[in-house]
Amino acid sequence: MHRGFTLPEWNALAGLDDDSLPLLATALLIARDEYPQLDAAAYDALIEDHSRHLRPQIEAIDSYPLKMQTINRHLFEEVGYAGNHDEYYDPRNSYLNEVFDRRLGNPISLAMVQMEVARRLGIPLDGVSFPGHFLVRLPIDDGMLVMDPFNRGRPLDEDELRLRARPHLGGEMPDDEALFRILNPASHRSMLMRMLRNLHGVYCERDDWERGVRCADRILKLSPDNSEALRDRGLGYFKLGHRLGARQDLGRYLQLNPEASDSGSLRERLVEVSNGVAKAN
Repeated sequence: MHRGFTLPEWNALAGLDDDSLPLLATALLIARDEYPQLDAAAYDALIEDHSRHLRPQIEAIDSYPLKMQTINRHLFEEVGYAGNHDEYYDPRNSYLNEVFDRRLGNPISLAMVQMEVARRLGIPLDGVSFPGHFLVRLPIDDGMLVMDPFNRGRPLDEDELRLRARPHLGGEMPDDEALFRILNPASHRSMLMRMLRNLHGVYCERDDWERGVRCADRILKLSPDNSEALRDRGLGYFKLGHRLGARQDLGRYLQLNPEASDSGSLRERLVEVSNGVAKAN
């Protein structure tokens, strides 16, 4: 395999700290659930090819903003990666093998491509779990360069960032402190979990409960104490008629969140599945 590139094991991920969690490899591990035959090493090699092509140009440029401009021009204009505006909720936008093959993705998958290339060229590009669309950020001498990978890496100024955040903050315009917090770098774990939550939402909207359960289960592999994923997996089990799994997950969720806003409806489901399990026994 190219450069010894291998995928991690799902059961090993919870024990890795955020800095040790491999972003590209774990994103491809997510894709392998849907595409068991994917050649992960080939996609690592593709990222390496992008980086190798750009390296002479990047090394000849001094400033980070101009380096990123060169990277973005190559990825989004020459190679043709683009945001899938027409079919935003197509699950293929979240599977990196499909993003590489089709050159189409959503904000977070395109951010991963952009970040992997930039980092291999020595540029410390980070993700930003911005409300709405995922963004990327780069520290520069006089502040921070924030870019939108879904729209060809376009730089965003402070005013546009405030306007984008406003609808997600109850209509309030974020002040400097709030905006700075929103722009904190996203950990690899949070990025991968957001990718899985996106997939979970798409599959549940389609009543594809088996894949929805799988996504919630994978979030729990990354973060075993994530109560939202525990609830989602339990509800998926309920939809599939897996009463024992639903009882265990929903019961655990209610233990962790007894005052949750959805506790009433979940207790009703828990009674229903508990009675079903009792009858089965």
